[in-house]
Amino acid sequence: MTSADNVFIDSLPYYDDDLAQHPNLQALVDAEIARELKAKPPPNPATDPRLPPERPLFKDNPLLADELKRVAAKQPLSALDTTRYKLPPPPTDPASEADWQKAVDNARAQLEHQKTRQLNLSLLQTYGPNAWRVHNYLTEAAVVQYEKALERLQDQVTEVNRSRKNSQNQAGNQLSSLENRWKELISAVLQLELANVAMEGEIEDLRRRDAELGNV
Repeated sequence: MTSADNVFIDSLPYYDDDLAQHPNLQALVDAEIARELKAKPPPNPATDPRLPPERPLFKDNPLLADELKRVAAKQPLSALDTTRYKLPPPPTDPASEADWQKAVDNARAQLEHQKTRQLNLSLLQTYGPNAWRVHNYLTEAAVVQYEKALERLQDQVTEVNRSRKNSQNQAGNQLSSLENRWKELISAVLQLELANVAMEGEIEDLRRRDAELGNV
């Protein structure tokens, strides 16, 4: 009994084989499913009240949120901005002191950036291999845990399906036995009714003969 539609599911899929015994029923089932889908289309996940509300992703990281929107919109990735890595001369000739100061500040920023890159490369060469090994070890350990969890879930699913199959087979055998018993009882009742009808006919014949003999 489901709380949403209050529908009782009366089915024994592990036991019932009506579709196998009557292949023409599959076409009727497909036609009924198509008719139901046309009359009542499947619910929209965005508006279905049975589903939890959508949770915003990366609400604390606007850069990742924008990137997610770009991927969802199937927009191409914008090229990297390389202007900050260039050392352009002053735009005017002769250049003013402010233009030269801006060019010098840009060159100093580029120099500092290259020093930071060299420092990062040095740190990566020193500590990167061990950090990568630790990362691989943690990843492999997580994979092993996930595989074990998946194996446990698969065993649980198999056990649930086995239990459902056994219970449905027991219920199906009981239903078949009760149905056969019902047929036997109906057949016995029909035989009794036929015997009663035949007996009533014989009684009528005897009464008619007795009346004829009484009039002689």
